[in-house]
Amino acid sequence: MKLRLILLAFLCKASFAAARPVVDLSADVERQTVVEAGTPEIYQGHPTTVLLPDGRSLLAVWTPGHGGPCGPMKRSEDGGRTWSPLLPVPEDWKTVRNCPAIYPLKDPQGKTRLIVFAGQGPGGSRQPDNGMMHQSFSEDGGKTWSPMKPNGLECVMPFCTISPVEGGKKLIGLTNIRRTGDTEDRFSNILTQSESTDGGLTWSPWRVILDLQPLRVCEPEVIPSPDGSQLLCLYRENRKREAGYMTSDDEGRTWSSPRRLPQALVGDRHKARYATDGRLVICFRDKSAAFGTMNHFVAWVGRFGDIHHEEKGIRVKLLHSHAGGDCGYPGLELLPDGTFVATTYIKYRPGPEKHSIVSTRFRLDDLEKRQSQ
Repeated sequence: MKLRLILLAFLCKASFAAARPVVDLSADVERQTVVEAGTPEIYQGHPTTVLLPDGRSLLAVWTPGHGGPCGPMKRSEDGGRTWSPLLPVPEDWKTVRNCPAIYPLKDPQGKTRLIVFAGQGPGGSRQPDNGMMHQSFSEDGGKTWSPMKPNGLECVMPFCTISPVEGGKKLIGLTNIRRTGDTEDRFSNILTQSESTDGGLTWSPWRVILDLQPLRVCEPEVIPSPDGSQLLCLYRENRKREAGYMTSDDEGRTWSSPRRLPQALVGDRHKARYATDGRLVICFRDKSAAFGTMNHFVAWVGRFGDIHHEEKGIRVKLLHSHAGGDCGYPGLELLPDGTFVATTYIKYRPGPEKHSIVSTRFRLDDLEKRQSQ
């Protein structure tokens, strides 16, 4: 009986995947750019990106090594087709580590700063698991940067997602930390939220918004509904691989009970961006066995309301991973001409070279044409 149930589940997954074809762009090297190549000795990891106000310049930050020290930064002046040499940054960036995250953050007076957040800096109570989050800001479009300074928040990851609320008067930042006082699960993860009323320069103490012990929830991504009435929070889960979501109808003051994500969005770490036609593009490392793209770098395209429905949306294989599920953590930008630029870390080719930082470009009209062929 058990064998029959396993076979039935396999056949259901196979038929579901067959009914949901995947648009495969992973072999199209013309749309791909190596931002920084890995070598047999150097592993490039965990990038984030930001599109500057001119609509063509991008900045990318990442770490050498898995969760390694911050420091590398490059700039593109042509929408991610080519990239500069490594840019100078303050020397103390190397004293902080793990998944630097760059954001353009506007204060209530309308001034926008670029801020890079990094996790696991000096000063945490449980290093290397929980370090003190640090941050560095630029007021000239990334040309010069302040030294890294602690912001008072212990964390595993720096902010995974930051969203403006209350008409821009406030920012909410979400990430994951180790459960306070947990001596049994060294790798516990819970979701926490902090608020800023000065454009990200200072932050309130953590507030726990999701703890599903013994599950390990982490790496949230907040997406506002098109009309701004609801926030959707996608998250990763590290014990049973049950990615989930919750919603807020009061700008993050309270959150709903969690629910499982449909198979089309099972993966981590999600990064979302709206297209000009109102559709959502969400990039992530695929962790579902339903589509034949498990462990590769993929995207899902659909409407905000489609996220609750298994059968809706377009699935896209963006890049092929030659090292299993060690990829993702992407930056995702939308250029004025409708081109998306997704940037990830990935073992780009077979051979001794370790992970590289790689960008790939795509347009929704091109995906639709390929899907109909």
